[in-house]
Amino acid sequence: MGAAHGIATVFGASGFLGRHIVQRLAEAGYRVRAAVRDVEGAKFLKPMGDVGQVAPLYAPVSDEAACMRAIEGAQIVINLAGILAESRTGDFGRTHAQGAGRVARLAYAAGARLVHVSAIGANPASASSYARSKGEGEQAVRAAHPRAAILRPSIVFGPQDEFFNRFAKMAVVSPILPIVYGETKFQPVFVGDVADAAMLALYPQAEGQIFELGGPEQKSFRALMRQMLDIIDRDCWIWDMPVGLARLIASLPMAGLTGDQIILLASDNVVAPGALGFETLGIAPKRLDLILPGYLQRYRATGRRHADIFNY
Repeated sequence: MGAAHGIATVFGASGFLGRHIVQRLAEAGYRVRAAVRDVEGAKFLKPMGDVGQVAPLYAPVSDEAACMRAIEGAQIVINLAGILAESRTGDFGRTHAQGAGRVARLAYAAGARLVHVSAIGANPASASSYARSKGEGEQAVRAAHPRAAILRPSIVFGPQDEFFNRFAKMAVVSPILPIVYGETKFQPVFVGDVADAAMLALYPQAEGQIFELGGPEQKSFRALMRQMLDIIDRDCWIWDMPVGLARLIASLPMAGLTGDQIILLASDNVVAPGALGFETLGIAPKRLDLILPGYLQRYRATGRRHADIFNY
């Protein structure tokens, strides 16, 4: 482990991106407070550091007192807390806007540096509740902690992702792979590169800046699905559903797709021209074809048995 650097508090530490950032912070010598909703579920983070170096603690961004305790004495705070769909109406706002503002305000009061992870497309005027709440969160962060660095990644991929893994699992059991807005473009970014960007955003040069993080390739939704199918050697028909049908399906219970996600899919998710990004941080983002085969091979017909796939 590196030399001790003090205390780092990471909200949303047990998530897909969080585990990578916790590991980097521990390797750099920080004592890491992994602020989560489910402490038991976050215990897998503890071996990422020396004994006692990584401490999961209950601190959802909705709980003022718990957030204050988690941040007290910390030198840096990284907020990754986010959800992809609402369980109750207003969850986006409570997590992405109000929660982000709370963490920023408390981090500023504690004199801690702040890195806030938002998303490409964040816009307080968006028709999407997700993107609107992300935009409102950025406004709240900037108002409460003007020196905070904000990261906006495109769709993030890696071994535990909820994008390629989700569609690969579907391809294992179905000859049809349904998508919507198949020509929408994405700029997938490797989770390890985003974690590296978060660490570099802790430096003074990044204060007050917004970085849009996309990989080296822009591809349509359909092209990404074709690349995934080629890797796993599955011959599925990629069906670009009519939008009206997709909205009807999204209205059904347990559909696995929401109306808000359909709104998001209507717009390209790529880095804006002229935006600061990986190049500013000195990072060369990795290509899809260097990473995807390493974790999608398990879905090949000649790969692991199906039981392994669905326990993944």
